[in-house]
Amino acid sequence: MEIGIIGAGHIGGNAARRFALSGHSVLLSYSRDPSTLDALAREIGERARAGTPADAAACPVVVLSVPWRMIDDALAQAGSLTGRIVIDTTNQYGPGGLVTFPGGATAAQYNAARMPRARYTKTFNTLTAGFQAAVASRTSTDRVVQWVAGDDAEATATVLQLVRDAGYAPVDIGGTSDCAVMEAPRRRGAVYGEEWRLPDALTVVDAVRAGHPIPPTPHY
Repeated sequence: MEIGIIGAGHIGGNAARRFALSGHSVLLSYSRDPSTLDALAREIGERARAGTPADAAACPVVVLSVPWRMIDDALAQAGSLTGRIVIDTTNQYGPGGLVTFPGGATAAQYNAARMPRARYTKTFNTLTAGFQAAVASRTSTDRVVQWVAGDDAEATATVLQLVRDAGYAPVDIGGTSDCAVMEAPRRRGAVYGEEWRLPDALTVVDAVRAGHPIPPTPHY
C-alpha cells in the first residue's frame, strides 16, 4: 500500500520508516526545507519518495502529522481528501497553549469536521516520537499500545493493521466522541503520555465504553 505522509517530521518520519520496513511505500511531503524530504527518502530507501501534499493526498492512506497551527495550511495544500483514509497524529497545542472546543468536543471530532469527506482516524499521538522509535522493534507481550479512534469501521480496521505492521499493539478505543482519554494533556485518568500494553489496555476500552473512569496507569 502507498501511504502519503503530510509532515514528515519526528512523528510522521518515524511512521514512514516503520511503514516502509513492513513493506509499504511512503510518499513524504510538507516541509519548510524540501531537501529534508529528499534526505529522509534516501535514508528510508527504495520504498520512499518525496513529493507535494497534493501527491500525498492522492495515496489511499494519508498521515497528517504537522503542528496544530499548520493544519489548515497543510490541508489547503493537500486539496481533496475525499474517500481517503486519514491518520491524524496531531495534538491540540496552539500558540497560546492547549486548544479547547465548544461543547466539549474532542480534538478528533474537530479535525474530522475539517476534512468531512475523508475517512478519518486518529493514532500515533499519545507517545513522544523518540519513545515510539525506541520501542517499535519490541515483540510479543512487550509491544507498546497505539490507541486508534475512528467512526468508519473499515477505515479503522485498515489503520489497526497498519499500526500492527509498524511494530505496535493497536487498540481500538472507539469513535471520535469517545477518545478524550487519548488526547492531550497528560493527566490523571487519561492514557495520553503513558505506556500501555495488552491486556491492560483492554480494561481501558471496557471502561470508556461503559462510561467509567479508566484504571490507573500500569508500571512496567
